[in-house]
Amino acid sequence: MKRIFFLFFLCSMTTLATFAQEKKAYTLEDVIPGGNNYFNLVPKNIPGLKWWGDVCVRADVENIRSIQLKDGKETILVTLEEVNQAIEKGEKPYQPSHELKPLHSLMSASLPWAERKVIVFQQNSYWVEYDFGQKKITNLFCLNENAANLDFCKTNQKVAYTVGNSLFVTSEGEESCQINPSQAEKGVVYGQAVHRNEFGIYKGTFWSPKGSYLAFYRMDQSMVTDYPQVNTSTRIATLESDKYPMAGMTSHKVTVGVYDIKTGKIIYLQAGDPTDRYFTNISWSPDEQHIYVIELNRDQNHAQLVCYQAATGEREGVLYEEKNPKYVEPQHPLVFLPWDESKFIYQSQRDGFNHLYLMDIKSEGEGVWKNGKLEGSTYLEHLKVTPLTQGDWLVQDILGFNKGKKEVIISSTEISPLQTNLFSLNVKTGKRTLLGEKDGMHRASLSESGTYLIDNFSSFNIGREITLLPTNGKKGTTLLKTDDPMTSQFKLPEITIGTFKAADGKTDLYYRLIKPVNFEPNKKYPAIIYVYGGPHAQLIHNTRFYDARGWDLYMAQKGYVMLTVDSRGSDNRGLAFENCTFRHLGVEEMKDQVKGAEFLKSLSYVDGERIGVHGWSFGGFMTTNLMLTYPDIFKVGVAGGPVIDWKFYEVMYGERYMDTPETNPEGYKGSDLKQKAGNLKGRLEIIIGGTDPTCVPQHSYSFLRACIEAGTHPDFFVYPEDGHNMMGRDRVHLHEHITRYFEDHLK
Repeated sequence: MKRIFFLFFLCSMTTLATFAQEKKAYTLEDVIPGGNNYFNLVPKNIPGLKWWGDVCVRADVENIRSIQLKDGKETILVTLEEVNQAIEKGEKPYQPSHELKPLHSLMSASLPWAERKVIVFQQNSYWVEYDFGQKKITNLFCLNENAANLDFCKTNQKVAYTVGNSLFVTSEGEESCQINPSQAEKGVVYGQAVHRNEFGIYKGTFWSPKGSYLAFYRMDQSMVTDYPQVNTSTRIATLESDKYPMAGMTSHKVTVGVYDIKTGKIIYLQAGDPTDRYFTNISWSPDEQHIYVIELNRDQNHAQLVCYQAATGEREGVLYEEKNPKYVEPQHPLVFLPWDESKFIYQSQRDGFNHLYLMDIKSEGEGVWKNGKLEGSTYLEHLKVTPLTQGDWLVQDILGFNKGKKEVIISSTEISPLQTNLFSLNVKTGKRTLLGEKDGMHRASLSESGTYLIDNFSSFNIGREITLLPTNGKKGTTLLKTDDPMTSQFKLPEITIGTFKAADGKTDLYYRLIKPVNFEPNKKYPAIIYVYGGPHAQLIHNTRFYDARGWDLYMAQKGYVMLTVDSRGSDNRGLAFENCTFRHLGVEEMKDQVKGAEFLKSLSYVDGERIGVHGWSFGGFMTTNLMLTYPDIFKVGVAGGPVIDWKFYEVMYGERYMDTPETNPEGYKGSDLKQKAGNLKGRLEIIIGGTDPTCVPQHSYSFLRACIEAGTHPDFFVYPEDGHNMMGRDRVHLHEHITRYFEDHLK
């Protein structure tokens, strides 16, 4: 009897152990940002890592610690308790009347001066400097409570900021100085990003290297049409208009001002009439004597690098020009060599891929137009230009310089277009040295001297690895190496990547294929293509799950085959790969996505009669277009925030890829999805944010009207007061809704 009980007990324990080892299913709460469990299931990170000169520090809630480069040992520099004690004391320059509240975290604090034991942080409407050597607040000044777009200059310890459409500068002991006229200028915006954040523009103020001047954008939008957005959360819906220049319509006018800190005077660059022109990538010379601007015509096919006198605004001349029959798209400001102020690095795609060119302002070029390697590309060098990088790969970013070795530290796609790798580049010899692992995606920040990197790396096989990496090519100190918590807790689908030929028969396209969880090779599964397909986006990388989103994994668990193809027109494959879609957006991209559908049909386990498609923004345009152009291939589609008619899209992006409706009527007609509304056969749902400022609601409303008139029946869902994307809990609800649609109509 005892033996039987023992055997029963042993079998029971074995069964329990087996159950304990079984991996569970995941939910949308686990895999969608905004879900209750999402952040518990991403690979562990070390937040708050940053540089204090050449000292690596970690700022967390309770303290800031220094980290030894050689062994990773940590030492506390400053604690939250110390800072709050200084706030409580109220010593000069801080007085209790300032009403500083206790801090709750040090994570947002920075250490701008390598030679000073000072942290800076913002608390409500105050900018605070705390000396952790003296354990006291040493500098404090008040900002407007509605201050935005803060830009701190560590050389003069002043902050530029905006309130509404106005620009201010403030420092300790001074009243904030309003730079623009105090009287209202209707429709004029100072100190903010312009040209709808195209051309790499993300800010509107630019401090000179020594802090003597502040360059800023002035954008006159008074002539731009108001687009009526409606806020329905008020008792009676209220009108909240956006300035939205549509393709072919009147655009805003931009000028560049320069504010002299000592005199308080403002001059404007003498650039001439700003009508139908773009002023991009503002740069300062190291001696503060010159300002450089890359200027484009409205057609965006002719870029000029122009030099101006900072003190007078006088236009000195054009240093470099570039033309392309399709478009030129500068996205990077000049970067001067720290050891030679007469030379700077310029980035260009003139040879088909973004590369670095060293330009010498003390020399003269040949002054004749030359042909670039990319067909149709031409350039004119008014100074001596030396290519620093070349090849069928692109430089993605300049991280900074190793001044001692006269090297520039870059990230690039040299190893693979699916990766971002780090290299040191010798400016004199052109020799490149790989920094860190050859595998995967690397995001890094460089120390002040350029001798070390904080390298945050992941790949398909590595959840995350953070290393203090020397820039001499040797191995560094690993601070963190962690697996993906999803892999240990959940049964995940098989994910593979590969290539097939594009519709042109010669270009390799990368795809990502996800098989259903608990895959059975003899079954027939429905399939969904997740698509974007447009410029400046790439959906497949050598990183976690090969960049598959949580929803893709969730649908694989639901029993769907998931495919993504980076078609021609997408990012990181060179300009020819991208601009083959010029003037006819959607045509070549759709042909490549159809190749993806054909690939799915070739798989024995895919039901070729049940293929769906989903995408957002440009992907929403692609989804709708595919459903209407290839109705016999795609049975179900969900299009989020779609462009329906490129005439309704904004000037800068729309005209770059399509020209104007007046100069390209055929292209605009061919990509106007209202013209195809009668082709709808399958089930299509359109989802939008009710006040989308990017793909304005008019796109979808006009499509619904066209479908009504054509007698077709799409479905429609709106997230009131949401913009172009749904965030937080709305994002979880969105993916629940998308899932239900495919479950109801494709499965």
